[in-house]
Amino acid sequence: MKTKKAIIKQNDVIESIYSALQYISYYHSPDFIKAMKCAYDKETNNSAKNAIAQILINSKLCALGKRPLCQDTGIVNVFLEVGMDVRWDASISLEDMINEGVRKAYSHPDNPLRASVVSDPLFTRINTKDNTPAVIHTKLVPGNKLDIIVAAKGCGSENKAKFTVLNPDDDMVEWVLKTIPTMGAGWCPPGILGIGVGGTPEKAMQMAKYSLMEPINIDKLNEKKSLSSLESLRLDLFNKINALGIGAQGLGGLTTVLDVKIQDYPTHAASQPVAMIPNCAATRHVHLTLDGSGVGQLPEIDFNLYPKLEMDYSQYKRVDLNTITRDQMRSWNIGDTLLLSGTIITGRDAAHKRLKQMIDDGEGLPEGVDFKNKFIYYVGPVDAVGDEVIGPAGPTTATRMDKFSEMMLEKTGILGMIGKAERGDATSKVIRKHKATYLIAVGGAAYLISKSIKKAKKIAFKDMGMEAIYEFEVEDMPVTVAVDSDGKNIHSIFQKISVIN
Repeated sequence: MKTKKAIIKQNDVIESIYSALQYISYYHSPDFIKAMKCAYDKETNNSAKNAIAQILINSKLCALGKRPLCQDTGIVNVFLEVGMDVRWDASISLEDMINEGVRKAYSHPDNPLRASVVSDPLFTRINTKDNTPAVIHTKLVPGNKLDIIVAAKGCGSENKAKFTVLNPDDDMVEWVLKTIPTMGAGWCPPGILGIGVGGTPEKAMQMAKYSLMEPINIDKLNEKKSLSSLESLRLDLFNKINALGIGAQGLGGLTTVLDVKIQDYPTHAASQPVAMIPNCAATRHVHLTLDGSGVGQLPEIDFNLYPKLEMDYSQYKRVDLNTITRDQMRSWNIGDTLLLSGTIITGRDAAHKRLKQMIDDGEGLPEGVDFKNKFIYYVGPVDAVGDEVIGPAGPTTATRMDKFSEMMLEKTGILGMIGKAERGDATSKVIRKHKATYLIAVGGAAYLISKSIKKAKKIAFKDMGMEAIYEFEVEDMPVTVAVDSDGKNIHSIFQKISVIN
């Protein structure tokens, strides 16, 4: 019996991609919320518990306000399964339909998403300004439907992807456990770990990525009477990775991964390719189907899933950034939680690179930029809408700025830095040398953090879009001391933090 042919319209594909990207920018999937709530309930490390709370509070705020979960609204990944009986009512290619949907989603007037994609990656690195093109994977399959998985992958997690080719008799578990600590905390744990084994290098990577689209269900394995070899391996890795004690945001704790996903494929007898990609705490993906009847239907959100959590500031120390001195900073210890109020100046990779060039050329700092006795915040915010001061403005991975830290502390007079995740050993020594500090904000809490920003203006490098230098006036911005003025680094000692099982 022949399958009825479905006619899928060009505009339905465009609208489905557009709607899906808007949807995942502000909605976590229910399985993630449930898993994070479970992680919060059992966490015994206060720093990690606070980080998980901020992620959950941020998630609910984003769902209610329909604003991005993270300032890094990702590079778009699309997985297509095209039924061989599908017919098209279209004048452009399927790839062009996808990219038109991306273009429309990222330029939505009420919820603009940050354009992060650059063309000519080796040389000019010019922003495409609409986040196109997407990375598209297509399969032809039996049937008369178009199945679409849309994901927006931030590069805090993408950049932590790992790959190796093991010998056939090597222990994959051993490699994973050795490699996870080298990934640091820039991928914003707790999240999901995707592993692809077999095939060829590119096939292993694709499987690792695709496995991340599967539901979080590791808890159900404990209920099964008998497990397959792959299920047993997932459970083993899940327990052993969490036992490392890396924890939320690398602060130590019980939950580093919410699930471990594994896909495999036949491989050459002499080979064992292994790819590993994490999904961060701003994990964003959705599955929808088109059958010719219109746009794909997106799941409804049950707001009852969100735990009733509020920020508890009772344990925080309030700090006036406009009067803070190095002597006062010496009283801060790693793990201290602070509420910052006052002026901070922003700057990311491209801004640091341009600042270095200007300083090296003897030009000094741009007009209107004064870092002296200020903190620099590593952030590339989303543009504001409506009455917002600024859009979601969470921290970016700080290690990318390590090579500029000596220059910034020596030449600009900054007191310290605010970012995400760990700093390298050399940077910790530089911080100690200058009696500075490094503070972390929670990756995955971008919208929550933006609520503490009361004024914002671009003061330099306005041509660089989200990479421009801003001046923020903040009030009660929550941070944690990650490297103190003696150079002690909270991320370098996460394995020493007491973890109660």
